Amino acid sequence: MKGRNARILVPLLVVVALGAVYGLVTYGRSATLGPGRPVPPRSAAATSVMRACPSLGLAGSAPSDVALIAAPATAGHGQAEVSRLGGTASTTVLRSLTSPGQLSVATVRAATVTRHAVTAPPGNLPVPTVAAQGGVVVQASGSMARGLEVEQVAANGIPAARCESPGTDFWFVGPGQQGLARVQLYLVNAGSQTADANVEAFTDAGPLQSSPDTGITVAPHSVVVQSLAAELRGSRAVVLHVRTSVGQVVAAVQESTRAGAGGAWLPVAQEPAPTVVLPGLPAAAGTRQLFVAVPGSQDAHLRLTAVTSRGSYPPTGSTGLDIPGGSAAVIALPSLSGIPAALKLSANVPITASVMLAGGSPGAPGVFTAAALPLQEQGVVAYNKTGGGTASQLVLSAPGRAVTARITEIGPTGPAGAPQTVQIGAGHSLLTQLGKGGGASRKSAFSVMITPLAGSGQLYAGRVIIGSGAGGKLQSMLPVSSALTMVPLPHVQDTFITTAP
Repeated sequence: MKGRNARILVPLLVVVALGAVYGLVTYGRSATLGPGRPVPPRSAAATSVMRACPSLGLAGSAPSDVALIAAPATAGHGQAEVSRLGGTASTTVLRSLTSPGQLSVATVRAATVTRHAVTAPPGNLPVPTVAAQGGVVVQASGSMARGLEVEQVAANGIPAARCESPGTDFWFVGPGQQGLARVQLYLVNAGSQTADANVEAFTDAGPLQSSPDTGITVAPHSVVVQSLAAELRGSRAVVLHVRTSVGQVVAAVQESTRAGAGGAWLPVAQEPAPTVVLPGLPAAAGTRQLFVAVPGSQDAHLRLTAVTSRGSYPPTGSTGLDIPGGSAAVIALPSLSGIPAALKLSANVPITASVMLAGGSPGAPGVFTAAALPLQEQGVVAYNKTGGGTASQLVLSAPGRAVTARITEIGPTGPAGAPQTVQIGAGHSLLTQLGKGGGASRKSAFSVMITPLAGSGQLYAGRVIIGSGAGGKLQSMLPVSSALTMVPLPHVQDTFITTAP
């Protein structure tokens, strides 16, 4: 028996050893094997990123632009393909880009095919659902995938929204149907697998229905739209939660105050958490309307902190706020008018939120920012404008420890001037004017890269575009998201396999 065990044990140890070597090669790490010894975390370069833009090229719309950049410039081959979704199992390539570290702007013309109705599966609520011809997907690989950021730019030259990555879970918070003519949910399937989406909605009056709207089928490389105004009738605040049971989608929500107008795109809000931060409130005058979602069954006791250029404090009217579970609320914050800031929300239960200010394009109820995560490695804004009647700004906030950050402007041919280093005090916000690196003199679009430096606390950022001059109209807000060049790899732990003697 002893010899037989030895014959079995030798091949087993060979298999284990080969498995360990294969695992180390796969993750690209060096490690020392030993019982219970964790391997230090490492990172790997981003090699593939996909983004989808729902409004670009829709039938009947005006020509608009897609702006993209992979920042900073990195060595190695890379490619980003801008393609129109075909509504079938194919796409049409509009442009191919191979130069990281440069802003590229491509015009997308409207599709010629009109929308047609889609029959909802049995059991669905009677929510109008149609297929839309249009939408754009950006597929980047190699050096063009590192630090990629993509935005859709409206026909008036003002950035309308960030183009998101496909996922399985999206949250939107904003004004309800009261005062709106249209509330439309776009679901984009940029992949080759059919996706099934579920939509759950609740308002200031509570859940919209007892069960989610299930079984919305989105074919590969296509877009479908749901018109929700009738279902949300009379609501003052609304929350939409989109999940997929099969496949992935990019979800987007557009609200308009009148038919035929473009309206505004709600930014994707952070997944509900006990503490969230809404960055990028500008120095523009006007009341801030805060929309808060409490998705659980337990009531929320809400606490607000304004992180401003003067320090952190509870804004007037922010005490004693209780919101029923499974509902949304709208809170006016007039005391923050004209003050650049971020809003920190804390509660006893998970929440998420957005803020609306007056402004935006014709038909828009306002301009929005939403709960966002702090920047990791770097944040990138693809499209900014300074000059020609507009000014671009950054609102940088450090709710906790102080932050030192580097701001780099990048044009169509690369960096525009020397980077700028700024200091944000602990518990403070800082308003920074953009376009000093060359964008203003050329009156052309440029990108911005924001990099928190070593030793900094958490940094939140928002980009603002406003009409130049005193009292200029607020045109666009955007919470800045992380644009990673390196993707963190998870911890692994190596152990020996032993046998009893």
